[in-house]
Amino acid sequence: MDDEGNQLGVVAVSVGIEKAQDSGLDLVEVAPNSDPPVCRIMDYSKYKYEQKKKQKLAKKRQHVTHMKEIRFKPRIEEHDYNVKLKHIKEFLEAKDKVRISLRFRGRENAHKELGRALLERIAADVSALGEMEGSPQSMGRTMTMTLVPKSETQV
Repeated sequence: MDDEGNQLGVVAVSVGIEKAQDSGLDLVEVAPNSDPPVCRIMDYSKYKYEQKKKQKLAKKRQHVTHMKEIRFKPRIEEHDYNVKLKHIKEFLEAKDKVRISLRFRGRENAHKELGRALLERIAADVSALGEMEGSPQSMGRTMTMTLVPKSETQV
């Protein structure tokens, strides 16, 4: 293609360089893997600037998902529960995953059903923003559950 966007067809490299020099621009190879390679007559510095601008915009739009962790105890008071629930909601709104750890101490270990009920209550309270990834898992004295934010299509 020349500087005005007209197709020149298949031409020799020397002819392409000559036409680029006549117009005061550069011959830029834009698709080296095609057969034959595709070249354009354009201002190379302007092309490079636009490519960098596109990369910055793409990087700006992508979101890295972090894993946040909130720890609970089975016998948590209502106010403490609400404060931690507020933090979980903030993390889910920021599109981060949240791992909820429930630590059993002493005799609490005999009442795992209380812990499971607490985790299910948390999942129900944040159901508008996120959902459980699998079911709560128990490992030793700890029970964990992971919440993932709902995707845009589900909201």
